[in-house]
Formats: sequence, structure tokens, C-alpha cells
Amino acid sequence: MRRQRRRNTNPEVELRRHLHAAGLRYRLNERPVASLRRRADIVFPGPRVAVFVDGCFWHGCPKHSRPTRSHTDWWAAKIEANRRRDAETTRILEEAGWAVVRVWEHEDPLLASERVAAVVRGAA
Repeated sequence: MRRQRRRNTNPEVELRRHLHAAGLRYRLNERPVASLRRRADIVFPGPRVAVFVDGCFWHGCPKHSRPTRSHTDWWAAKIEANRRRDAETTRILEEAGWAVVRVWEHEDPLLASERVAAVVRGAA
């Protein structure tokens, strides 16, 4: 797991490229709420929008997730814990007044950037 990139993954970089081309400026890998020990991949502090780019395997994508062939119980528990933490993070941020956008790694980056831009421009 140490070899897995935590930031600047290909889906994240592609999404950022489209957001930047749309004229949006953002911060990277920041805590939207200082007291929350979780970082969003892309943060728009002014309009208070946090964007998370979730990997299909690590976050249990309903479209692409499938059981592993080894250590099945451990991985199932790990991925379920990730999903619970994601839901908790979303809830905490929304209660703090943030809009949360979650993008799956398999999503088209252009369409995802349009979705993010709509939320950012609607919240500003």
C-alpha cells in the first residue's frame, strides 16, 4: 500500500487540468476544516467546496468494486471502513457549511470538472 500514490494521481491531475482551463483556482491537498484530520484533494476555500477524487478499489465503487482473491475478509473490512469514513467526512463537512463533491476515478474528467464547476459557481 505504500507504493500507492496519495496525491497527484492521473484522475486527479486530469480533473485539475480541466478545472484550471475553466478558469477556476483552487488549493491542493488541504484540510477544509482545520480540526478535521482529513484532507480534500481539491479545495475551493471561498465558496467552501471540497472535492475528493476516490479510487474505485480503495473506496468501494459500486460500478467496479469486486472481492479480492486473497485476504478477502481483511480487504472487505478495510474498504468498508474507508466507505464509512468517507460518509462521515462528507457529513462533517456539510454540517460545517461546506459543499462536498465526490468524483470516481473512472468518471470522465471533463464531465466531472463541469459538475464541480457548477457547484463552485453556484456556491460563490
